[in-house]
Amino acid sequence: MSSYTNPMDSTHLYYLYNADHPEGNGTAWFHATSTDLVSWRDEGVAINKYTNGLGDIQTGSVVVDTANTAGFGAGAVVALATQQDDGVQRQSLFHSADGGYTFRGHAGNPVMDHPGSKDWRDPKVMWDARRSQWVMALAEGHKIGFYTSANLTSWTYRSGFERDDLGLLECPELFEMSVDGDPRRTTWVLGTSANGSSRGRTTGYAYWTGSWDGTRFAPTDPEPSWLDSGPDFYAAMTWDDPHASDDERLATRYALGWMNNWAYAGELPLREWSGGQLSVTREITLAGRPDGPPQLRSRPVAALDRLEGTPREVTPSMTATPDDPAGIDLPAAAHRLRLTVAADQREPARQVHLQLADDVTFTVDLERRTASLVRRTLPGSDLPESYAQLLTDTVTVPSDGVRLDILIDRMSVEVFVGGGERTFSALSFGATGPSRVRIDAVGGTARLDDVTLTPMAAAPPQRR
Repeated sequence: MSSYTNPMDSTHLYYLYNADHPEGNGTAWFHATSTDLVSWRDEGVAINKYTNGLGDIQTGSVVVDTANTAGFGAGAVVALATQQDDGVQRQSLFHSADGGYTFRGHAGNPVMDHPGSKDWRDPKVMWDARRSQWVMALAEGHKIGFYTSANLTSWTYRSGFERDDLGLLECPELFEMSVDGDPRRTTWVLGTSANGSSRGRTTGYAYWTGSWDGTRFAPTDPEPSWLDSGPDFYAAMTWDDPHASDDERLATRYALGWMNNWAYAGELPLREWSGGQLSVTREITLAGRPDGPPQLRSRPVAALDRLEGTPREVTPSMTATPDDPAGIDLPAAAHRLRLTVAADQREPARQVHLQLADDVTFTVDLERRTASLVRRTLPGSDLPESYAQLLTDTVTVPSDGVRLDILIDRMSVEVFVGGGERTFSALSFGATGPSRVRIDAVGGTARLDDVTLTPMAAAPPQRR
């Protein structure tokens, strides 16, 4: 995926799609636009596959060349994307004079020829204003390569960031953010899709905060952090809003992730869902911590509220005990459930389990200060054991409880914990009809406060 926001306040999303599946192969760049990051308009194919003898169009990124550094005109939309022919990966350039709806291939493609590495793909380009240069982060197996350019067509290798403990690195990106929205406190963030199995995780978006000197990234802490703690948030991308002030652009970005996992992407039980789906668009900020590097926080974009129906306050407060679980009926197919989970002061529960779908259980461990998500494989499915992996992360447990904002859709669950301190995203293949959230307490009584259930409308893409 790639995205940019144009001067007309529309966000342009480009994503890989094979319209010839399953008979044909290869992906093209399909195109969608949105004015609110929630409802999207299908704009068709932006860059077609197999047009220049270099293979199909794979992952890349888009920038707006406001200063005409590449010579295609001020404000030209320029795409850098991987093409692969006979297993050889190269980077090609495409440019648009109509705002990103149609692209022409550069006569000098590929602008970056293959250096001999098997994995050499996913260029993410950004403008380094402080040094007046374009910077590219490129996935090179177990390394992220950094390249710079003055004109988007000629690139020079500068350095590499190597990790041999996170599997194959994909879809890297580098950007600057302010800590707690303070423009006087900025840091650089290096993100990439990685495999966290050596740390009890699955694949996801790993990131580091640190410094960038124009040629090299130096992490503050070598240990990665993770933008999402669930099993299905991969190949994520972030971008800022060019219409915002400089301070606002440093303080806030947006993020989208591919809800799927390479461990079972080819074995999902529903043919029409074989590609997975996109997450909801998230607003991300960078929060300082007293005991470690700053942490990315995420929450659904505010415009998602436009899909909400009439909220139903289930109850100001309810309880769940080991012998008497609580329940919340879900009369529609998609909902937003908000509640605060806390331990009763007299007989405090240690854990609270929320069964969000037939195959998804989310747990808040109030004693150990963790949250976790686990799925069970359904009878008749061929999903591997990794689909049912228990995934756990630490959370803050305030005295008044842990606030949860949960999106329950037809085929997915996205849980935002503690105002975005943690998120857990997962596909779900349980029943799609009306159902019920069951809430069980372990070791005592759990208090459930400010419980609100809101039906969510669908936002099908508009067709041309």
